[in-house]
Amino acid sequence: MKQLPAYTAIFLLFALSGCYNDKADQLYVPPLANTCDTSSVSFSTDIMPILTSSCNIAGGCHDAAGQSTSGYNFTDYAGIQPVATYDILVNDITGTPSAHHNAMPKNLPKISACDIHKITAWVNKGAQNN
Repeated sequence: MKQLPAYTAIFLLFALSGCYNDKADQLYVPPLANTCDTSSVSFSTDIMPILTSSCNIAGGCHDAAGQSTSGYNFTDYAGIQPVATYDILVNDITGTPSAHHNAMPKNLPKISACDIHKITAWVNKGAQNN
């Protein structure tokens, strides 16, 4: 078997040693399970405030005024329940939209990981009006 010249081995050693991810915000993120309680998520206490701050903002997409363009009104349980039941909501907020939906909230920063976990837990537990 043919051996690599010494300078090639040294070059590879230096080239590969530069491939380390040393970004502190990615390496030292606290576990979400310790900071995000999803054990008793309720619509009125947990989910509605998230929707109010991210989705049904006054003059936004999913309030009474925006319903005519978006097709959805998230100002009450009756408006959000059908979207939650068919996993449209979870797919849209996690950035894995279906063929008919976009990543949400549109033109705004993605909602926090904890809020996504709360909504997902609520949907997985039957998306109840509690």
